[in-house]
Amino acid sequence: MLRREPMLSSRIFIWQHFTRLTPSEVLEAIPLFHPVWADADPDDITFADQHAAHGNFRAWPQLTWSRQAGYQLGAERPVLEAYERAVVREKLTEFRRFITGTVAPHAAAHPGDKWVKHIVAQLNSIESTLDLINSS
Repeated sequence: MLRREPMLSSRIFIWQHFTRLTPSEVLEAIPLFHPVWADADPDDITFADQHAAHGNFRAWPQLTWSRQAGYQLGAERPVLEAYERAVVREKLTEFRRFITGTVAPHAAAHPGDKWVKHIVAQLNSIESTLDLINSS
C-alpha cells in the first residue's frame, strides 16, 4: 500500500519482508516477549497463535493485553472487589462525560422533547446507581 503512494514510498530506506513465525518460533519468542507469557503453558500459547495471531508477531501485543485484562484476577475477594470498583469508577466517569457533553446540550436545545425527557431520566437513574456502587 505504501509503495503506491510516492510521497510515502520515497521515505522508506529499505523495504523489509516479514514472514510468519513458525509454531516452534512462536513457542520460543512469545515467552520472551512479555512476562505475562513467561509462565504460560505452551499449549495456551499454541492455541492463541492458531486461533488469533496466526504467526503474526504484531498480533501479540493485543493478545497480551486481552489475556492480562481478562485473566489477571484470581478468586480472592479483595482483588475482585478492587477490579470491580475500578471498572465502575471508569464507567461512571464515562457516563458523566456522555451526559454533560452530549445529552445535556441536547436537552438544553430541545427542552420539551419527549425523547430528551426520557433519556435524561433514565441516564440520571443509571448515573445515580453507579455513584452509589462507587461510593459504597
